[in-house]
Amino acid sequence: MNLEKYILAAVTTNPNKVKGGPAIFTCDSKEEMEFVAANLEAILDGIAHGLGEDLYVIVKH
Repeated sequence: MNLEKYILAAVTTNPNKVKGGPAIFTCDSKEEMEFVAANLEAILDGIAHGLGEDLYVIVKH
């Protein structure tokens, strides 16, 4: 089996939104969350998708 699409990380200001699974990065503000998501996007060679005001996921397509 070859995985082609998967979640690399989650970035949130609300740790109750994400449980287990990928690496979870909890931030203190929306600005910090956006900064971390943008940097992880580049570092992990993924794409950041906003799933609301307080959650981004970094995915590999």
